[in-house]
Amino acid sequence: MDENTNPLPIITINEVWCKGCGFCVEYCPTGVLVMKGVVPAVVNLEACTVCQMCDYMCPDFAITVIGEPPKKRKKAV
Repeated sequence: MDENTNPLPIITINEVWCKGCGFCVEYCPTGVLVMKGVVPAVVNLEACTVCQMCDYMCPDFAITVIGEPPKKRKKAV
């Protein structure tokens, strides 16, 4: 890994706590999450900016984001 890049964040969804409201999906500005049935799923982790809007907006504390905002991420070729 280049010293100017950060590793991808870790997004954890506690399916037991999640009531399926979809706030995390609605407030994610980069489309990292989608609803799969009644729970959210990570579909585009590379797009995560670690803004934590999903985490902040979850009324059930069912989602956590761990990581640092990206400095520079290489795009897939």
